[in-house]
Amino acid sequence: MKRKALFFDIDGTLLTDGTKILPESAELAIKKAREAGHMVFINTGRSRILMQELEGRIEVDGYLCGCGTLIEVHGKKLMHHVISAERRREIQTNILKYGLDGILEGPGGIYVQQGISRMPGVQRVKDLFLGSGVMFAADWSAGTLLFDKFCVLKDEYSDIDGFMKSLEKDIAFIDRGHNLYECVPVGFDKATAMEFILDYFQIPWEESYAFGDSSNDLAMIKYACHSVIMGDHAKVLEPYAEFITKKVEEDGIAYAFEQLNIIE
Repeated sequence: MKRKALFFDIDGTLLTDGTKILPESAELAIKKAREAGHMVFINTGRSRILMQELEGRIEVDGYLCGCGTLIEVHGKKLMHHVISAERRREIQTNILKYGLDGILEGPGGIYVQQGISRMPGVQRVKDLFLGSGVMFAADWSAGTLLFDKFCVLKDEYSDIDGFMKSLEKDIAFIDRGHNLYECVPVGFDKATAMEFILDYFQIPWEESYAFGDSSNDLAMIKYACHSVIMGDHAKVLEPYAEFITKKVEEDGIAYAFEQLNIIE
């Protein structure tokens, strides 16, 4: 059997939404795949610091984080795209200028503004993660923070068009719905991370498999030779999916592995 490269989103793909449970069936399927000689990679929009829910649960060959901006294989950082300090400072300023709020995501932490957010979505995340050692509150107008990508939320007081225009020279955005936008440096996404890995390990594109569920998985679902989307998924993925599997909590990963003959 030829060596395959398997790329997984986290939330809604490996972990259940909300409860963040990793099904035992998925753990076992991934273990069997690696024992068969296949390579497994987490391909996520999350920062590297936010892998605690998986580390120690499943063995993987690498973490592709921040929508392709950081690539780590077998504990070694192979690539990290860093936004210039000047540009990061400008982005921080413009989030405030255009009446948005958000989360700045870097390899060593994620950053929110100090105080109570008027955006309920941001405040929910702050309530969950401030004090956890991964999220930090800062005065965005007072200093430059280290981040690779970021998310912003808008409300009726925001000028999202003005903000997006300020990004157009070097930052792409993904509309995640519910007034949430995920923003990533141009030239980086989950597909570029896959391409890097396939080239690095000289694995043919024909042996690439992507597993996802949300709109920020679109790049890898379009790129992979074999694309699998979960039972609960963003409709934008459907035209590019080779296979629609069951929901996470219905053993969707294990079912896809069986149906596609990834494991015997």
